[in-house]
Amino acid sequence: MTGQLKRISWVGGVLLFFVLLDQGTKWMAIHYLKGHAPILFPASWYPHDLFRLQYATNTGAFLSLGSTLSDGMRFGLLTGLNMLILLILAWVIFFKRTLSMSVVVALTLILSGGIGNIIDRLFREGKVVDFMNLGFGSAWWQRTGIFNVADLAIIGGLVFLVALEFFSKRDMDTDNATAEEGL
Repeated sequence: MTGQLKRISWVGGVLLFFVLLDQGTKWMAIHYLKGHAPILFPASWYPHDLFRLQYATNTGAFLSLGSTLSDGMRFGLLTGLNMLILLILAWVIFFKRTLSMSVVVALTLILSGGIGNIIDRLFREGKVVDFMNLGFGSAWWQRTGIFNVADLAIIGGLVFLVALEFFSKRDMDTDNATAEEGL
C-alpha cells in the first residue's frame, strides 16, 4: 500500500469514527436529554457538580458567537464559509505530502469536528446540538459553555497543533544551541 493510499485510508477511518461518534451522541442527547432536567455528576472534592449532561442548541459558533446575526448572514458565515474552509483543509490533509503524520492527525481531528457541526447546521435548521458542560474552580464556581464531541475534536486538534509547534520550536532551539556550542 502506497504512503498516499495509507494516509487516505487512515484519515478516512478517523473521520468516519469521529463523525459517527459525534452524530450518535447528538442523537442520544436529542432522544434522552431534550425536555429533561440536566443530569448532574457531582465530585466529592468539588462543591458543585463537576460534569453535566444537558440538552441545548446553538445557532452561533463557539460560545454562541454570531447567534444574533440574521439567518442568511449566519448561514453564509457559519455554514457556507465553514464548508469552504473544511474543503480546503481536506485538500491539505489528503494532498500535501510534506505534512508530518502528527500534523495530519491534528488537522484530521479539526476536520472531523467541523464536519460533525456542519451536518447539524445543514440538517437541524442551522442549529448545532450541544449537551456536555464542565464545572471548575473553587473560590468562584465557573462552568464552561455547553459543547459536543465535534467541539472536543476541534479543540483537541488545535491543542495538538499548538503543542507540536511549541515542542518543535523547543527542539530547534536545543539543536541550534548544541550546534553553536560545537563552533
